[in-house]
Amino acid sequence: MPTPTEAPDSRTGRRRFLRFGAALSGALTACKTTNTAPAEPAETSSLGKPLTAYGERSPFEKPERLVVSGKNPEIGATRTPLQNSYGIITPSSLHFERHHSGVPQIDPAAHRLLIHGMVERPLIFTMDDILRLPSVSRIHFIECAGNSGSEWGPKTAPDVQRAHGLASCSEWTGVPLPILLAEAGVKPGASWLIAEGADACHMSRSVPLKRVADDVLVAYGQNGEAIRPSQGYPLRLVIPGFEGNTNVKWLRRIKVVGEPVMTKDETSKYTDLMADGTARQFTFEMEGKSVITFPSGGQKLAGAGLYEIAGLAWSGRGRIERVEISTDDGKTWQNAKLDEPRLRMAFTRFRLPWKWDGQPSSLQSRSTDETGYVQPAREALVAVRGMNSGFHNNCITIWKVSADGGVTNV
Repeated sequence: MPTPTEAPDSRTGRRRFLRFGAALSGALTACKTTNTAPAEPAETSSLGKPLTAYGERSPFEKPERLVVSGKNPEIGATRTPLQNSYGIITPSSLHFERHHSGVPQIDPAAHRLLIHGMVERPLIFTMDDILRLPSVSRIHFIECAGNSGSEWGPKTAPDVQRAHGLASCSEWTGVPLPILLAEAGVKPGASWLIAEGADACHMSRSVPLKRVADDVLVAYGQNGEAIRPSQGYPLRLVIPGFEGNTNVKWLRRIKVVGEPVMTKDETSKYTDLMADGTARQFTFEMEGKSVITFPSGGQKLAGAGLYEIAGLAWSGRGRIERVEISTDDGKTWQNAKLDEPRLRMAFTRFRLPWKWDGQPSSLQSRSTDETGYVQPAREALVAVRGMNSGFHNNCITIWKVSADGGVTNV
């Protein structure tokens, strides 16, 4: 593996900025000029649309989730168009979904959260009870364990949305779970929780009690408003960095127990079948990952010249500390600029100016998180895990740019 380029000091950074500025100036100078005044939009001479009670996006903006359902339309997933995103927050309407039995319609006035099992005082909370308790707001990603499963190959997904769209990042608002558990009084010997949803399949997962820190939320808010029904309204569990289905939606019950209960979604599903036939279980943390969103699969560059490579990185282990980009098939690597804020278990936006010479190129990114974990190449992941699993793939994605500017996944 080539030695990564070290982060530039202030002098190097200034020289790099000046070179970038000179290149940008040349690129702008090359733009066509015209003496013709731009036409005035017709809309300025007439009244606009009236006020509405709930905002809507411009009809000129078309990003949509990709819907992938099974034999029953209630079972399946939608994928976030990450290639169209700005910043690190995913709009609630574009947050990915994964449902096992459809989206229940729940009246919050009738909804209850039960905490029981190995506790001193079994408790039932109404939504009014929950809303009266101390709350916090935090930005975290949620990622399905099956995200990027197509990167195992041999046929890879053609674009970012299909390959990486089972991940999204929101601001979540709710009550830290330790507050509720302290109120119930956890008994000695307890070591696991069973979280259960109110959907038709009673989706449930075992969660180690040792993971329940102040960042684990019983959440009722998303991006400044109530959680949407497809995201678990009126309550969902948010366990930052853990695989998606541990973040149980439509949360109705938490049972404190001494051992995991081995539900179907932690035995027959969401385990990693290794090359020797054994299976890894309870691989909760979604390990460090990054993906270039521009230029990426399905997009086309207009021609040789200056572009900004951009993308997203995240890690279930903590904060992203570095993202490196290679434009020459992994021979050399450069440090990308990381936008602030950089938060633990949240998307981080990265950028790098790139002057494309019009020749075939290979673009890839790799992340390093605060624990020192480095995103692996596909070959390194296969060497450890084999090819039997469809879950927990976080390998480097490679985009090939052809001479005509087309971009494909290889």
